[in-house]
Amino acid sequence: MINNIKKTSVSTIAAALILSTSANAGFYVSSGNLYEDNGNKFVMRGINHAHTWFANKLDQSLQDIASTGSNTVRVVLSNGHKWNQTSASDVANIIQKAKDNKMIVVLEVHDTTGYQEDGTAASLSSAVDYWLTIKNTLIGQEDYVIVNIGNEPFGNGFNHNDWISHHETAIQRLRTAGLTHTLMVDAPNWGQDWQHVMRDNANTVFNSDPDKNIIFSVHMYEVFNSRQTISDYMTSFSNKGLPLVIGEFAASHKEFDVDEESIMSLAVNNDVGYLGWSWDGNDSSYGSIDIVNNWNTNSLTAWGDILINSANGIKATSQIATIYTGESNSNNGNSTDDIIACTNASSDPDGDGWGWENNQSCKMEDSVEIPDDSITDDIIACTSASSDPDGDGWGWENNQSCKVEASSLTYINGFPVCSFDSDSDGDGWGWENSKSCIIQY
Repeated sequence: MINNIKKTSVSTIAAALILSTSANAGFYVSSGNLYEDNGNKFVMRGINHAHTWFANKLDQSLQDIASTGSNTVRVVLSNGHKWNQTSASDVANIIQKAKDNKMIVVLEVHDTTGYQEDGTAASLSSAVDYWLTIKNTLIGQEDYVIVNIGNEPFGNGFNHNDWISHHETAIQRLRTAGLTHTLMVDAPNWGQDWQHVMRDNANTVFNSDPDKNIIFSVHMYEVFNSRQTISDYMTSFSNKGLPLVIGEFAASHKEFDVDEESIMSLAVNNDVGYLGWSWDGNDSSYGSIDIVNNWNTNSLTAWGDILINSANGIKATSQIATIYTGESNSNNGNSTDDIIACTNASSDPDGDGWGWENNQSCKMEDSVEIPDDSITDDIIACTSASSDPDGDGWGWENNQSCKVEASSLTYINGFPVCSFDSDSDGDGWGWENSKSCIIQY
């Protein structure tokens, strides 16, 4: 049930909101999952669209892709290295069209495909150059846009250390330039990572990001032709607490079979996102990988029917982002009756009525109280004792210091509430501030 919270003055709430910064503005990553700004877990279900080669198909294609129930569309862009550069105004239009159709958009530079093996491919650095030229179009869209730095940026026969170092440099440049979006990193080996370079070095790349806001994308084609191979790959990421998405896949690739049924069922079982390749326009040499015939949403191919209509397909498993619905689809596993009221207006920096406290969503009420003594000399009170792991009375929330006060501590049956990260064995109990604590689900 929603707790009753004492009413406080509008001026006090306004002051807290002014002092709070936009922590986790837009999508963010936590404990191997992707979350919306309001704390709702988001699992991608969607389709790729080859915009660079079919720019005149954008409006109808995005409308049709949305009609499948897709919550995400991944859109092919060009930085001008191999194809005509996608302009900033075009990118702005793509973002708006995706928003109009209630989809999250993943934007990717395709010119990097197969770099080092393909001598005509662009470097990851040149992809970053492009992102920086259009950064003003991207900033402010963090709730709607995920930046896929470069598509399949290394082929085969590449220097494995280059995949690591080039991504580390790319991430640093993007962050230094002010892009706080969730960044998507593609696997090498033309996306299929059969040498396991991404799998074995993802932690290094993730930790190089000061924002720790990276998701990893593998493209599952002929390398992933058995359930065991697919399961092992997904498990390797979940065991490391790193987020994984199947950025591309199909039922076949060239003349080879792909175990698309296992990809989809295991993705559903493991809350892994997937994005089918691709809506239409593929060269016939790649096999039957178009999702529709002749750009007609009413004429699904065999692959399209599987992707959209099967038991683990898009229609059955996709949930629209709550930025569009205004309410949580999953409440992070809690029922509606388990939603608690936020205790601090600063927990809702975007003012959408939902906040994040004690590692769970909370609902803002008109009567949220902010204690008069919680703001002193521009310092706000912490909303959770877990923000102060060393117990010195000071914590870190919303990208700024906060003061731990007795009134900010949350207890259940006499035990302090702690973060999910403190519960390594999953028994519902953790260890923080040199004492036992309980997980609040």
